[in-house]
Amino acid sequence: MASVRFEGISKVYQKNILAVAKFNLEVEDGELLVLVGPSGCGKSTTLRLLAGLEEPTTGELFINDHPIIDKKPQDRDIAMVFQNYALYPHMTVFDNMAFSLRMKKMPKELITTNVQETAEILGISDYLNRKPRELSGGQRQRVAVGRAIVRHPSVFLFDEPLSNLDAKLRVQMRNELSRLHTRLKATMIYVTHDQAEAMTLGDRIVVLKDAYIQQIASPLDLYDFPENSFVAGFIGSPAMNFLPVSLENSVLRSGDILIQASIYSEVPDGKYTFGIRPEDIYPDADAPLEGRVEVLETLGNENIIYMKFAGRQFTVRCGPQVQIAPGEPLRFSIDISRSHLFDPDGIRVKVDA
Repeated sequence: MASVRFEGISKVYQKNILAVAKFNLEVEDGELLVLVGPSGCGKSTTLRLLAGLEEPTTGELFINDHPIIDKKPQDRDIAMVFQNYALYPHMTVFDNMAFSLRMKKMPKELITTNVQETAEILGISDYLNRKPRELSGGQRQRVAVGRAIVRHPSVFLFDEPLSNLDAKLRVQMRNELSRLHTRLKATMIYVTHDQAEAMTLGDRIVVLKDAYIQQIASPLDLYDFPENSFVAGFIGSPAMNFLPVSLENSVLRSGDILIQASIYSEVPDGKYTFGIRPEDIYPDADAPLEGRVEVLETLGNENIIYMKFAGRQFTVRCGPQVQIAPGEPLRFSIDISRSHLFDPDGIRVKVDA
């Protein structure tokens, strides 16, 4: 397949609107890389710059170390799957998938073979004679993916391809895309605003905010070692809990609340933000900390508790055996070794394990 390299890519629209800033990244051959972030962070623009649908203001783009900035979209050997599928409504599934091959004047027999093989991979062989309006959302998405696969491009680009599907179908299609990547061993760049999608699909994840890269790491490294408070709060569901604290002699203080934190004995005293994930908080009748339950979500395999603690809402993820009603007090302990401290600029304070 191919490697992809972004060197100092920036995109500024009219009225000085910064869409992508100083984007430097190398995507390895065969890697599935995910760009994730909130709306307006620049992830789709980055994809469109690579596809040739937008021109960068500054920077260079390479595929297999060959510059592609001056190449037209059709000459970049890239296939892109869009959020809205972009299927031709008057064409059958077969014709939709075969369209680009016909434009390349590929022999008819080879077109038929490529389309049928791709349809078999995606499980849509029975739909080749149907029109898009006769298909479900998931089937249309498979056709859109198939139209990309049939070209055998160097790089696949996916721009939020599952956002129009219902929750159950999103999970199914997510699994199918993972299997497809394993089978094709293709270089794929995938854009989503859904952090769960990013965590389950990506070999590596690029977290973006306000046009800038915040962190590039594997899913587990992002989760366990976020570089800053934005990444810590964005990755994980339910989100990380945050509490402004003062650190004094290895003790975290928030008002009258004290949390023993010997793990931070080498960190200078001062003002910080304390972060702890919901699963690292444990209901414990004998524990020193106490909050008041506001909402209980019973999900069968687990409970999600939303409580008021130190004037802030804290979220607790626990087992279904924890039975408690809104308005009741909840005593709890925390796994301080799994906690994080962020300085006033939001940068995570690194401590020795």
